[in-house]
Amino acid sequence: MTGPDRTNAQVEQELVIVTGPSGAGRTTAIRALEDLGFEAIDNLPLSLLPRLLAGPPLDRPLALGVDARNRDFETARLVETMDRLARNPAVLAQLIYVDCDADTLLRRFSETRRRHPLAPAEAPGVGIEREFEILRPVRDRADLLVDTTEMSPHDLRAEMGRWFGAERGQRLAVSVQSFSYKRGVPRGADLVFDCRFLNNPHWEEDLRGLDGRDAPVAAYIEKDTRFADFFERMSGLVASLLPAYRDEGKSHLTVALGCTGGQHRSVAIAEKLANTLAQAGWQVSIRHRELERRAGGAQHQGTR
Repeated sequence: MTGPDRTNAQVEQELVIVTGPSGAGRTTAIRALEDLGFEAIDNLPLSLLPRLLAGPPLDRPLALGVDARNRDFETARLVETMDRLARNPAVLAQLIYVDCDADTLLRRFSETRRRHPLAPAEAPGVGIEREFEILRPVRDRADLLVDTTEMSPHDLRAEMGRWFGAERGQRLAVSVQSFSYKRGVPRGADLVFDCRFLNNPHWEEDLRGLDGRDAPVAAYIEKDTRFADFFERMSGLVASLLPAYRDEGKSHLTVALGCTGGQHRSVAIAEKLANTLAQAGWQVSIRHRELERRAGGAQHQGTR
């Protein structure tokens, strides 16, 4: 769900609300926004938000961290607040949900030996599941879902920079991602395209050790007689939808391309799509989930 279309002249205050389960990286995201020039307030009680917005607009965007542990936190209240703000032409409000899978959260709590705030006398897993259930409606309402399961704090800060850096005024940032169907579709993807019908370079001995960013792999994939028609139709569809999403008020769009291993076909097509959209003037970031996972770092992330 997104807010109504509005012009820059109408907007007096840009507001980002950040929430998510404990241990997923909400505090890191808030600090990253602060470093990007946002006025950041963490653990703000929801009851104080109307009073905060009733004052004169700030000369910079506002980032608020909302925690399920706050005494006046209610999921219904947060969802209602976002819906109300979406109808206010003077406020451009976005809800970021910093997510993470349960196994990774459990490992993080075990490594730090912290008790889960929603289950201080029980096992952390109990608190994790309890918080997931509480936050489910908020997750469904989020404008941007950032999954930190495979991210380090450095990766998360870089991700926030891509979404909310100096070029955020374009109003629509596009993330193009490649992935392996063996590990599931990326959470938060808006558009998903399956590339598994194309010839697979994995079965070519000379190409198996390369990835889709390498020219011989890209050339092999593009020789498939089905490639040109697929890419023309797919990229044309995405290009036609982006202005509509932007005009509807959406600020972030994730396009995910999948293949069997997430190494060859999806990577090559993601690179080609990102370059095509960038050449058309869109703000584009690119991620190759499986390549990043194997490399253990963010060096394969980038912008166009």
